[in-house]
Amino acid sequence: MASSERTPVGIVLFMCDQLSAKWLEVAPEGVAPTPNIDRLRRNGVTFTNAFSSNPICSPARATVATGLTTRSHGLLENGYQLDPTLPTFMHLLQRNAWRTGAFGKVHLHPHFAGLNPDYRPYGFQVTHITEDPRGGEWLDWVEQQYPKYYDNALATIRSPQIADFQAYGPQRVNLRQRIEQVQRDFQWATPEFPNNTPRAFTLPFPEQMSQTCWITTRALDFVRRTGPNESFFAHLGYVQPHSPFCPPAEYMQYVNADKIPEPAGAEWLHDPHAPKCFHSRKAHLPHQWHHARHCYFADIVHLDRQLGRLFEALEQTGRLASTYIVFLADHGELLFDHGFTGKSERHYDACIRVPLIITGPSLSKGLVCDQIVQLEDICPTILDIAGLHPEPIAKMGPYLKVDQTDIPVLPGRSLVDLCRRRQPAHWRRAAYCESYNCTGSFQPGYWARTIRTRDFRYTFYPGGNGEQLFDLRKDPHEQHNRVAEADYAPLRQQLRDQLMELMVMQDYPRTRRDLFALGVH
Repeated sequence: MASSERTPVGIVLFMCDQLSAKWLEVAPEGVAPTPNIDRLRRNGVTFTNAFSSNPICSPARATVATGLTTRSHGLLENGYQLDPTLPTFMHLLQRNAWRTGAFGKVHLHPHFAGLNPDYRPYGFQVTHITEDPRGGEWLDWVEQQYPKYYDNALATIRSPQIADFQAYGPQRVNLRQRIEQVQRDFQWATPEFPNNTPRAFTLPFPEQMSQTCWITTRALDFVRRTGPNESFFAHLGYVQPHSPFCPPAEYMQYVNADKIPEPAGAEWLHDPHAPKCFHSRKAHLPHQWHHARHCYFADIVHLDRQLGRLFEALEQTGRLASTYIVFLADHGELLFDHGFTGKSERHYDACIRVPLIITGPSLSKGLVCDQIVQLEDICPTILDIAGLHPEPIAKMGPYLKVDQTDIPVLPGRSLVDLCRRRQPAHWRRAAYCESYNCTGSFQPGYWARTIRTRDFRYTFYPGGNGEQLFDLRKDPHEQHNRVAEADYAPLRQQLRDQLMELMVMQDYPRTRRDLFALGVH
């Protein structure tokens, strides 16, 4: 496609962290204005049934980059590092003369491995990285450009236990002590926002020095410095609206606090068939839930502003008409629905369904597509946009009697045909989602396995740890577990059988890890 065009092409992956499709759909209902996301919807294709196949940061992002399932790329949960020898779409773009850049959060390295991960081996030429811990390049910039707010920035640091904080920077300063002292004494509540807490607060410094603005500025510099005859790929990876929810204070005014919906109830508390691991995490609905949701929606408004800045830069450089934008999140956020925050093994809609909007030359405008798609589809879609093909599986010797081009490479499929109102043959009818251990757990009872269709969600927790079956047609807020009801027994068995097949197919096509060749005796 793009390879045969003379006009240089741009592809932007606008990746939010922990942004649920549910909350992005709620925002336009009078809760929070998102004019730039609305513009993206008008000019592109909105996928209403896009699912994260492993709703936690590193595994989901590794799937986006490689197109592989969790078990194929090997990042079962956070704490693993993606093998840089595995092919990514960034590798292919770079080898075909695309200029590639990563800005903000990539999270293909564990955070505890260090504050300055090198993402160039994954196919990025230009990188400016700042991730959840907030140490490294952004923090150093704050110290240099906004020294009077440096302690305020330290108050927002996550995980000061990371070893790099104990020997920080060229001078190897023990910054951990200073961070812990600042955080111990820091006053989060303000006269305007007395409900601020360390988990949901307005930023204690100006918007222009926020991590979110810093990421956008670095990315737009990359776009502006790309030559007029160069094609480019830019990964804009935002940390927000991942918890702690922390928008700039001035963005709180854009949220209509009276329209913020109440959380869905914790129905599982009185359900004998509910997952046992839910009880170990405890349901909670603190009185600050409304303020936390207010901060979350204000973060969405702030992210919408970043998308507007991207539009402005593309228009100024004359590249808007030739640039594809993929707006996506790695997973969702429960935001106190069912008594929980976060994501992981609690496969409710707000956790596993993610926003996905794609715009670009020759794609449909204003189209809403309800086909079931997964994160595995993003890599083949970007390669299709670029006119490239995934690297074939290695084959040698006479033993495997099949053409190399006939060996399946990726489990997902390009979404380009769907973006052009074409219906591909044999499209999937169900999404598959899996979880392993969440932070702080080490039991297989958390290893949820889910099949999600348009109408139903069935989740199995191994070791007799519970099941959930929701009829989404009658119960879109997932308040009534039907797993033990006789009327749903045939459906339960049917979904269990389909889930078994989806679980087996997670290993197909075969993994590339350490593969030398197929068909060698």
